[in-house]
Amino acid sequence: MLPRDPVAAVRRFNRFYTRRIGALDEAHLGSPYTLAEMRVLYEVAQAPDGITPKLLATRTGMDNGYLSRVLKRFETEALLTRQTSASDRRSVSVWLTSDGIHAYNRWLGLAQGAVEGMLGPLSSVQKTKLTRAMAEIEHLLEGAAAGKIVLRGHRPGDMGWIVHRHGALYAREYGWDERFEALVARIAADFIDAFDPKRERCWIAERDGEPLGCIALVKGEAEGQAKLRLLLIEPSARGLGLGKRLVAECVAFARKTGYREITLWTQSILTAARAVYAGAGFQLVESHPDDLIAKGLISETWVLKL
Repeated sequence: MLPRDPVAAVRRFNRFYTRRIGALDEAHLGSPYTLAEMRVLYEVAQAPDGITPKLLATRTGMDNGYLSRVLKRFETEALLTRQTSASDRRSVSVWLTSDGIHAYNRWLGLAQGAVEGMLGPLSSVQKTKLTRAMAEIEHLLEGAAAGKIVLRGHRPGDMGWIVHRHGALYAREYGWDERFEALVARIAADFIDAFDPKRERCWIAERDGEPLGCIALVKGEAEGQAKLRLLLIEPSARGLGLGKRLVAECVAFARKTGYREITLWTQSILTAARAVYAGAGFQLVESHPDDLIAKGLISETWVLKL
């Protein structure tokens, strides 16, 4: 089960871990350097043939201006040297000097000792659990952006997820209460009870088994009319064009199935969703004040002629 607030959980873990490793200390492990400065020293040490400041910025994620100041400090203290390429005067690489290598090796010993001290109270079983958990965190965060997002049909359990995520996200982002969650639950229940696989679909967007979004197309009240329902994109998947992709999937299925038009119901404050609908060719045909979910909302009906 997902934690009640994943964002708060991650931030709490970050505060705990940065405190344990001394990331906020002005001097890291008793050295005269911060953790960020020691990271630069580490990356340069891993490149015996030299490394360009541009690549160094990529590997450390540092701002170019801040990195430049760190490199200048290390040069002033004779820990680094830089050299311009003979073939390209615009290309500069940096290396550790002998003093730099000595400083790095001393820091490396201190860092390893600090980690050994942190792990010391743990049993071998606990150390295994810890390292596996850290590997899993690294895998999830590194792979999240690279993993392929696939669209699949709904399965048992998906409707419960749809209801839960609609209720939780809209409460957090718009302050809507349980009335909206109940509305979504009724839509989901009606979809299951009257599901016609030849003319209706629900798609789940998924990456590495983790649901990131959903949408459904159901039969409307009039002949030849379909309804687009339950569009939702998880915050972690926004900005990837997933909403457009889900709506396009709905439209393509509706055309293939022989519907003449698609209608949808939304709220005027849902600007991102409205932009997706407009981009797909839907037109706003009706709007009116609506307090069904919350006070002060403007309910809208959009239509796409196929």
